[in-house]
Amino acid sequence: MTFATPAPDDIPLYVIEQDQFPHWCDGQSENNAAWCKTMGFTGALGQAVAVPDTAGGISMAVIGYGSAQTRARGRFHVAGAAAKLPMGTYQFAGGLPANAMATEALGWLLEGYRFDRYRTATPMAARLAYAQQDAKTLMAIAAGENLTRDLINTPASDLGPAELEAAARALADAQGAAINVITGDALLDQNFPMIHAVGRASVSEPRLIDMKWGTRGPKITLVGKGVCFDTGGLNLKPGASMGLMKKDMGGAATTLGLAQMIMALGLDIQLRVLIPAVENSVSANAFRPQDILMSRKGLTVEINNTDAEGRLVLADALSYAQEDDPDFIISLATLTGAARVAVGPDLAPYFTDDAPFAAALEQAATEYCDPVWRMPFHTPYEAMIEPGIADLDNAPKGGFAGAITAALFLRRFAATQNYAHFDIYGWQPSDAPGRPKGGTGQASRALLAVIKDHLAQ
Repeated sequence: MTFATPAPDDIPLYVIEQDQFPHWCDGQSENNAAWCKTMGFTGALGQAVAVPDTAGGISMAVIGYGSAQTRARGRFHVAGAAAKLPMGTYQFAGGLPANAMATEALGWLLEGYRFDRYRTATPMAARLAYAQQDAKTLMAIAAGENLTRDLINTPASDLGPAELEAAARALADAQGAAINVITGDALLDQNFPMIHAVGRASVSEPRLIDMKWGTRGPKITLVGKGVCFDTGGLNLKPGASMGLMKKDMGGAATTLGLAQMIMALGLDIQLRVLIPAVENSVSANAFRPQDILMSRKGLTVEINNTDAEGRLVLADALSYAQEDDPDFIISLATLTGAARVAVGPDLAPYFTDDAPFAAALEQAATEYCDPVWRMPFHTPYEAMIEPGIADLDNAPKGGFAGAITAALFLRRFAATQNYAHFDIYGWQPSDAPGRPKGGTGQASRALLAVIKDHLAQ
């Protein structure tokens, strides 16, 4: 969805805080003020009223913006109300604070998303005319988020490793990026043993997708977990836990969406995207509990749970990323249930040892309504991922600090101070303004701002 071009006949849209509604009414015609009151409009958060004109059309519309206290419990408030407006093109006419306009405009775009691959979906009736200087950036963000949502929402029957590769190739072709893919037994020949081990049981061969774009600026590498479906392997998940595993490639989807934003905006960076794309399946050649795998880095890993496979494929990809000596590495993955227990589905927990990066990210997360929460690379827990029989344990016993031990496992392979890991959920459990139920990107908007304004400097 894109912004409409402003035109003289656009419908004026007023965004009114609840305590300002009486004052706003004083400046309106008696009929318009009476209509709003008759319709029960008070300025409460989420209310929307279209005011008729004498010809049977719409003379204006008003949206309730509540109070600072009610707004603090959510985000993209205008978007939620805009979905209630009748068909037409609207233009902000007053009431909305200047520092909130870009955020609410972005929310409007995100609210317009529909996943229509398998059924006809009615488009959002209300369009927004928006011609501010940041319109191009907001549309690029929305397009990247919609790519992420489409990929996560597509079931594994139509999006396995091969189809994820096709999506990456389509993006590379559209943006003029170079792409190389290592597939099947070639992974063993080129020393990606853990990617191969996790994906070899599937009928869709495992692969490593490697996309490069840009020739100047700092080298930024994004690594996304692309487990297109996760049965748990031989440590088979129960049915209830397997129900959402089409989203286990949410890290890869978010990485591709972020890459699209970066390339569409032409940022001055050298971007690399690495996606280990696999399906964790069950067959005679599936990797087993107590197997010991050799990694690309040369560290051995004891497998104590085949359902802790995401960190294995990421480990080989992170080792490969580090060999190119990038300025910064960022990994995104739907990695641990422990992260969900800690912060729930709405926050994206992240780990980094780079304090300036963390400070920039926190500021960007607030600005772009893209909440994150910093968690520690707690070095004393390193012993928990050292099983004794091998260098590393992929699933430490005891159940404590699961998100932290997974992040510490990955840090062994990134082997750089300039690294951040995001343990995202990638799923919106229920409809919310700007965020329909289903696949969703997390941390990508905040990361775009950090890459543009901090890392690219």
